[in-house]
Amino acid sequence: MKRYLITSALPYASGITHLGNVVGSTLPADIYARYCRLAGRDTLYICGSDEHGVAITIAAEKAKTSPQSLVDQIHTTNAAALKAIGIDFDYFGRTTDPLHAQTAQEFFTTWIDKGLLVEREEDQFFDTQSNIFLPDRYVEGVCPNCGYDKARGDQCDNCGAYYNQLDLKNPRSVVSGNVPEVRKTKHWYFRLDAFQEWTEQYIERHAKEWKDNVLQQSRSWLKQGLAERAATRDMDWGIPVPVDGAAGKVLYVWFEAVLGYISATKRWAVNQGTPDEWERWWKNADTQYTAFLGKDNIVFHTIIFPILLHTRESEGYILPAQVPANEFLNLEGQKFSKSRNWAIDIVEYRERFPLPEHIDVLRYVLTMNMPETKDSDFTWRDFQARTNNELASIYGNYVNRVMLFAHKQFEGRVPVVPSNVQDGPDEVALNEALQHAVTSVASSLDAFRFRDAATEAMNAARAANKYFNDSAPWKSIKTNPEQCAYSINVCLQAARTLSILFAPFVPVAAHAVQDMLGEPHHAGAVAEGCQNVWDDAAERTLPGGRQLGQPTILFQRIEDDIVNAQLQMLQNSAATSGAPSADAEQTPQITIDDFGKVQLRTAVILEAEPVAKSKKLMRLQVDLGSEKRQILAGIAQHYSAEELVGKTIVVVANLKPAKLMGLESQGMVLAASNAEGKLTLITPSDVAVGIGAEVR
Repeated sequence: MKRYLITSALPYASGITHLGNVVGSTLPADIYARYCRLAGRDTLYICGSDEHGVAITIAAEKAKTSPQSLVDQIHTTNAAALKAIGIDFDYFGRTTDPLHAQTAQEFFTTWIDKGLLVEREEDQFFDTQSNIFLPDRYVEGVCPNCGYDKARGDQCDNCGAYYNQLDLKNPRSVVSGNVPEVRKTKHWYFRLDAFQEWTEQYIERHAKEWKDNVLQQSRSWLKQGLAERAATRDMDWGIPVPVDGAAGKVLYVWFEAVLGYISATKRWAVNQGTPDEWERWWKNADTQYTAFLGKDNIVFHTIIFPILLHTRESEGYILPAQVPANEFLNLEGQKFSKSRNWAIDIVEYRERFPLPEHIDVLRYVLTMNMPETKDSDFTWRDFQARTNNELASIYGNYVNRVMLFAHKQFEGRVPVVPSNVQDGPDEVALNEALQHAVTSVASSLDAFRFRDAATEAMNAARAANKYFNDSAPWKSIKTNPEQCAYSINVCLQAARTLSILFAPFVPVAAHAVQDMLGEPHHAGAVAEGCQNVWDDAAERTLPGGRQLGQPTILFQRIEDDIVNAQLQMLQNSAATSGAPSADAEQTPQITIDDFGKVQLRTAVILEAEPVAKSKKLMRLQVDLGSEKRQILAGIAQHYSAEELVGKTIVVVANLKPAKLMGLESQGMVLAASNAEGKLTLITPSDVAVGIGAEVR
């Protein structure tokens, strides 16, 4: 029996995953996994936290904690956050699991036995002040390819070039800021170059199936030629190299992280009480393996990971059959950036939108903006429009109208179909539309066209709305009750169909509709198993006379003040980040007249208290001399309420009021931020300036 193994790129445990990460890999994988389960396919969805590497140690140093404590916290937070938006893994593992270390070390020793690792002494930057060899991310300098002056030791984030860290111009240690010296160290290199021809053949075997962006990036890498790649690093944090003479060295994260899919499956199997079950998924030709990821991870899943698996293909290991990588999601026209506070992470979203329906709203909006073939954009206005004009006005409105009518006119039961009433042209048209949707949504999902699939589901809801309107049951209940009963029966059957069609995208609504219809839950969740309800989704299987549940509103409208508040919070957060904006070089210059429109005034803080349910916001009562105002400021993580009272600050006095977390903010405080993100309020050095003074 064919089985479907699905993985998402492992979220990196240096910070909370944001919407860009979600739309890149976890959401499309979850949608596909839910669909596969609804179609009765034997399905396993695996993911986990990527917890090693230099970025983890840097983040831990900034947080003044240990790498283990940091990844423990981030793993727990990310696992809960992903669950909170309906991402339903069979297992969410972690690369600090001892079973993962055992798996990675086993691969490493196998390669040594096969002569695929080359031991070599090499030059590497060494920080004499910190007394450590510097991994690539601990070195910055000028890119040898494009001249970017903040290039990392192995890759330039500006032009994407890869190089040896010794090629970096004007290198400096990120740890001490000093110029490093060059010293000898020993490492093991994996012979990627030995697999050039094999990899080219593997890629071209999938040329008709894989997305163009995946093929082109993979071919570009191969065109440059594969080279030996270091498989070890001088670090304390990571999986120890399992050979003599390798003290103080760990497996390079590029090599061991992708093996996390295998080790997580092993842990899942152990937890199931069937420790050998993992082999049925990773060592069986009947398994179709699909790896979901963002475009920055393409080559790791089309070249490096397949090569690692191929080295043990004689043992039965399978290769990725599909790698449907997405492009990047932008936010309000700019790239997601944690350093610039230009991001929305899942925890923040659920704090601001805590209702169960908001899970579905986010999933649907992200699906309709999924960057499948090119970069796309998430905007709060689009979030509002799709909620109001599609989810609420089409799908939600249809279900609500039909349920209310059935409760009012048929005692809250599915009307019994009169024997003398047959399908007319309207019923035939609706049935054809629903049958077409079942087929077309499935076809689009199997081709990883998620936007098309969601659009087809919404078109089916439009067809159902049209049928309800055309049948006009509010008229036929008076003139032809039997026809009315038949029409409402058909409408309720269609609601069941829609609940299944929409289930991969909006599972909370699917359960709600199924509860109203008295149906068992079928939204493709792990706990529901893999029962095929998809193929007969358009069949009329609701029994006449069944008692219906109470009608509930699936989706509330999003009002303008909610959207305005989100936009204001985003701008306020970015304004206090202290980092240059993404388009800083393109920022237009202003005139003195433009600046003159901004009224800056000194003010004294009279009261301060944290805003409930917000990590960042502090509610301030300030005195501008001529008036008192309430201002909400994103400084709660940098100041206590007690130390704020009595401070003289500078505020933007003529900023249009905005609502944040249900409270009105009547201005904005000015603050500066250092490279670590620490905020400091702008205050006059001479308190004699008084309050209400103009700042110019």
